Amino acid sequence: MDLPVLDAHEQRVLGCLLEKQVTVPATYPLTLNAVRTACNQSSSRDPIVDWSESEVDECLRNLKKRDLVRFIWTSGSRAVKYAQALDQAIALDEAERALLTVLLLRGPQAPGELRTRTERQYVFAERSDVEATLHVLAERGLVRELALRPREQDRRWVHLLGPLPTGEVAPAAVEDREAALAHGAEARDALVVRTYDVVAEAYADQLGDELTHKPFDTWLLDRIAAQADGPVADVGTGPGHVAAYLASHGLDVTGIDVSPGMVAEAGIRHPAVTFEVGDFRRLLRPRSAAGWSAITAWYALVHLTESELPTTLRVLGSTLVSGGLLALATHVGPETRHTTDLLGHVVDIDFVLHDPDVVRAAVTTAGLEIAEWYVRSPNQAVEAETTRLYVVARKP
Repeated sequence: MDLPVLDAHEQRVLGCLLEKQVTVPATYPLTLNAVRTACNQSSSRDPIVDWSESEVDECLRNLKKRDLVRFIWTSGSRAVKYAQALDQAIALDEAERALLTVLLLRGPQAPGELRTRTERQYVFAERSDVEATLHVLAERGLVRELALRPREQDRRWVHLLGPLPTGEVAPAAVEDREAALAHGAEARDALVVRTYDVVAEAYADQLGDELTHKPFDTWLLDRIAAQADGPVADVGTGPGHVAAYLASHGLDVTGIDVSPGMVAEAGIRHPAVTFEVGDFRRLLRPRSAAGWSAITAWYALVHLTESELPTTLRVLGSTLVSGGLLALATHVGPETRHTTDLLGHVVDIDFVLHDPDVVRAAVTTAGLEIAEWYVRSPNQAVEAETTRLYVVARKP
């Protein structure tokens, strides 16, 4: 059947019946007074309401007419009791049901809030489990993400069993992040190599010392360096500045890049560091150890489409030792940007701005555990005007 469209009263009543069925099964189904008390309770509800018994009774009767509530008469009792039938209209597993219940009762919420607030109904082991379940619900048309509000770092999610709350808007339409593969992966890969071979010297001149202007990046790299206790790979190394920075901490670092021109520039500028031409999507383990103790991927994903992320990150994760770290940085946004001029050179290349949720989901799908992640605004004096995502994940 089509998804029911519920008004505010119907959302609250069904949310309460769904909640109490799980949290107080001994007293479920509920009497009219118990439904009213549940609707009007001052905890775990947003907004707080003070509905009369007649309002709740009318709502229950309307829901019964739509086959979303059942009236139950128990033996020896004159009082009718009420049970929800929403789960007969919409098939839900326990995790999906818990999330939908809390969204009905408390309105739009971020994944971290949902994980905490669903604990009495269903325990999500990780935040990523909440996000994965939300994406399943989104595919079914039951929930969707909302646009970020000022000063928010996490997008909130809202159920779609009624109109969007007043003042809330859906995010702008997302452009096709697969556009970079319009002519196939081989053609895209060839353009990437050709582009960076052409701009290698200019790139190294302009961006080779960019870490001096990026205190957050150096702070995070310092922490990665402090935890690494074996060989480190810097993939998509470019002019080698990240690899050299890590090597300055006394680490055994190998910089890897698909562009021979970039590798040549890196070797000239940082002769004490090892650099190799290679595709990090086919990364091998180091020759001197069972695996990498850490892999850094600073903007290495910017030419990959969303569909390529899970496989790529799975390959990287497979070459880490147990306890090894994957640290990545990438640009955030809803689009693929086509560039024909890069550092004064004529080029023909696409840059993919990634969705933070998609990147984090790909990391966890690769079997890695996210330890921390950050989103920061650009330093407009020295950086391109894009938001940046940083993820640090550990191999179990």
